[in-house]
Amino acid sequence: MTYFVYMLLCQDGSFYLGSTDDVQKRFAKHQLGKGASYTRSHKPVKVVYTEELVDKSAALKREYVLKQLTHEQKTLLTT
Repeated sequence: MTYFVYMLLCQDGSFYLGSTDDVQKRFAKHQLGKGASYTRSHKPVKVVYTEELVDKSAALKREYVLKQLTHEQKTLLTT
């Protein structure tokens, strides 16, 4: 099953990284306040990055790597 790593831009300029099998459905949950606790207090504005991976395990590993990046490095991914 295909999984995705995604990055959201939040209203305060911060980024949120996550993984899912359906990016648009997960984004909608974040916007409704039913996603991660981080996005309840940092309202997500839009999806700015997605990366398709072969399975959930690969997506979680890639998510971990991306979370280690600085804010500037994450910004470069969005361009």
